[in-house]
Amino acid sequence: MPVIVPNGVTVDVTAGQVNASGPKGKLSVSLHPVVSVAKDGTSLNVSVNGTGRTERALHGLYRALVNNAVTGVHSGFEKRLELNGVGYQVQLKGKKLELSVGYSKPVVFDVPADITVSLPDNTHLVVSGVDKQAVGQFAAQVRASRVPDPYKAKGVKYAGEFIRRKAGKAFGAGAK
Repeated sequence: MPVIVPNGVTVDVTAGQVNASGPKGKLSVSLHPVVSVAKDGTSLNVSVNGTGRTERALHGLYRALVNNAVTGVHSGFEKRLELNGVGYQVQLKGKKLELSVGYSKPVVFDVPADITVSLPDNTHLVVSGVDKQAVGQFAAQVRASRVPDPYKAKGVKYAGEFIRRKAGKAFGAGAK
């Protein structure tokens, strides 16, 4: 399945490297020696030398990496997070993200240079950028600061994420 290059995105295929540039920025993907990319008009065809299990896996991996680079420079990626809990809030101070999530001191993150963080309100944040891996990694680090609790549903979670609730203590027949 070829990777379709949208209007406004230019892709240069050199030996061992795919460079994509568009309205959101620039990205490059270094290719494995068995993977080759051919440009055919407005599409990119990813192929591999060999038919073994490893070659098939590399074909899918590098096709996805090239597609993510093209999509990222065209429209970008974003992850939305929510803070649930009494007193839980987030603040942006320059290039530092400060979360108050029930610890004695706030949890502070340095926002990477290629990532943009915006705060619609003090309990929601949007992590966006060109590189899908970097956006997902930073969002996962923020979420790991206070993983949602299955008993009280308090913590940092992705927007739309379902937290399966567990029942609390159940008293037996002999308990008073």
